[in-house]
Amino acid sequence: MNQAFLDNSLWRNIYCVLAGDSAQCAARDYSPGMLPGGMEWLAFLLAAAAIVGLFVNGVLGGVIVLIWGERRLFGRFQSRTGPNRWGPWGTLTSVADAIKTMFKEDLVPAEADRILFNLAPILIAAPALMVFSVIPFGVGTYVADLNVGVLFIMAITSLTTLAVLTASWSSANRIAILSALRSVALLISYEIPMALAVVGVIMLAGSMSLGEIIQAQGVPFILVQPLGFFVFFLAAMAEMARAPFDLTEAESELAAGYLNDYASMKFGLFFLAEFMAEISTSAIITTLFLSGWRGFDPIPSHFWFGAKLIAVLFVIIWFRMTLPRLRIDQVLKFAWKGLFELTMINIVVTAILIFIWPQPTTAQLWYMAAVNWPVAIVSIWAVSKLLGTPAYEQTQPDLNAPTYPVGSEDIPASSAYVPEVKTQTSLQEGGD
Repeated sequence: MNQAFLDNSLWRNIYCVLAGDSAQCAARDYSPGMLPGGMEWLAFLLAAAAIVGLFVNGVLGGVIVLIWGERRLFGRFQSRTGPNRWGPWGTLTSVADAIKTMFKEDLVPAEADRILFNLAPILIAAPALMVFSVIPFGVGTYVADLNVGVLFIMAITSLTTLAVLTASWSSANRIAILSALRSVALLISYEIPMALAVVGVIMLAGSMSLGEIIQAQGVPFILVQPLGFFVFFLAAMAEMARAPFDLTEAESELAAGYLNDYASMKFGLFFLAEFMAEISTSAIITTLFLSGWRGFDPIPSHFWFGAKLIAVLFVIIWFRMTLPRLRIDQVLKFAWKGLFELTMINIVVTAILIFIWPQPTTAQLWYMAAVNWPVAIVSIWAVSKLLGTPAYEQTQPDLNAPTYPVGSEDIPASSAYVPEVKTQTSLQEGGD
């Protein structure tokens, strides 16, 4: 058995309970396993299946809870009750919606490419689920600790662009294709600042492993990298197509967007992927900027990670309910002329600080925070001024312009239109 597997407490606790006369488990004071000796290969397969099933069902259960919680928060933000019919406080509303979606009629357009049409929902849901395989949810609680975990996340989430194009093109719907073009432009534009925003975190941690990034956060990187967090959060909101960046599903012009022709569980998979992306984004922000599962003893590390994740989810929902939808030109301008420049400033300042303190201690991280916060405030203010709406020209009233009466005044004769009444004589003259 590879040592990396046994270092994973989640994997070790399942495998060593099942494995037979495993010397590596016995060295860690585990009693003989449930399976007979020589069946370690079966213990390996069963442990893998148990961990995958645990994470998949945990994420799906989290989505059910998130849908209910988000709708309840929407109600509070909008001064209404929210879902409260199915189950106590409406807790079974999401379950009822899932059952309803399963039994809806599954329609496929006559001109659709059926293979790609059925493949697109899988392409968009799988990456959102695979992200959780590299996120440490607690001490030794993860599926895999890749030394390129950040790169894996950036690579796997970029597959969303392919899924969006596949969904729209296969449905042979012009409205869906227009929505996909918007979505691809938005995704490509915001993937660049999102990736660059993480560069400062990688430079401080000296690694792309998510576990080592958490260990390096003697001070949470949200304090050391405020500009990187600002850019990453906004870019992540755009990548999820959440308000105010939800141009791909602008109901007034594009209806349901690139999934306009989907129904039943195919539509449900798109919906599921959107909420899984919300949870995965919160987990990534918690890991990269909020020191992950680190907290204070004796409270378990899993509790700290969950509490921080819920706090990020609340901010995401609050952000969505606060800001109105932007225009497509505003969204693209904000990415290329705003966030991109902010990431460049953050990388340059971080590189200078790393040059001064190559291996920063906790005290030196606080010094970096003291430098980065003024830089972030000034940079965001300067970019907001550059991107702001230009001042309108001060128009002067035209004294010769006609005046129009208010409701309490009579319309002057000069402003009234009196149609010319043609008499019988004029009609005869016109006929001649």
